[in-house]
Amino acid sequence: MTVLLEVCVDNPEGLAAAIDGGADRVELCSALDLGGLTPTPGLIEQATASPIPVYAMIRPRPGNFVFSDADLDAMLYEIDTVRASGLAGVVFGANLASGELDQATLARLIGQCDGLGITLHRAFDLVPDITGAINQAVELGFERILTSGRALTSVEGIDDLKQIFDLAEGRIKIMPGSGVNITNAGMLLDRIPFSEIHSSCSVASPPISEGARRLGFETLSQKRTSSNLVRALKDYCLSR
Repeated sequence: MTVLLEVCVDNPEGLAAAIDGGADRVELCSALDLGGLTPTPGLIEQATASPIPVYAMIRPRPGNFVFSDADLDAMLYEIDTVRASGLAGVVFGANLASGELDQATLARLIGQCDGLGITLHRAFDLVPDITGAINQAVELGFERILTSGRALTSVEGIDDLKQIFDLAEGRIKIMPGSGVNITNAGMLLDRIPFSEIHSSCSVASPPISEGARRLGFETLSQKRTSSNLVRALKDYCLSR
């Protein structure tokens, strides 16, 4: 069975590299170094020309996923913007302070998503009870859960990923993400028969401007999407 490859990007160059490398779907964000925030209107507009499906992150600020009423209002407007643009879907999540999924907030957001595909992102990785959270995600109507198995990376969370996949019982897609790359995708897929994987396919990108770096506008940890890495991982997915 061919494995679908989703690539997360946060700028126009990354979007072009994902498409050129043969990605099957794009997760469109801004600020991937913060875990991904809502993409800018300009980037959303550029993505409307994409020949592959694009799902936009809906996350109005960095930090946790315990959202205020003001945050929720912003997210509802952002979903409207994505729908009006014609992109394929959205990606979001919300937690209670306990780490449990915030069912009321998620239901409100999903109610705004008429016609859009919906992915539950790694807010899932904060839940204390996997079984309950999977059932909630299924009942709410999510297409898939993006998860690292409640660990920093999918490799570290592989035991939880196996449990999550088994508990889902085909009712919802489980897509591993965080640290997934060409060197470890085989190990993950040999252990668990995922139908989709999520990767940044990125390489380190040294600061271009010393002045911008000195003032904090560029960091040493910057990355860029590599079309070669996208192509290599996609070729591997096709060989499965």
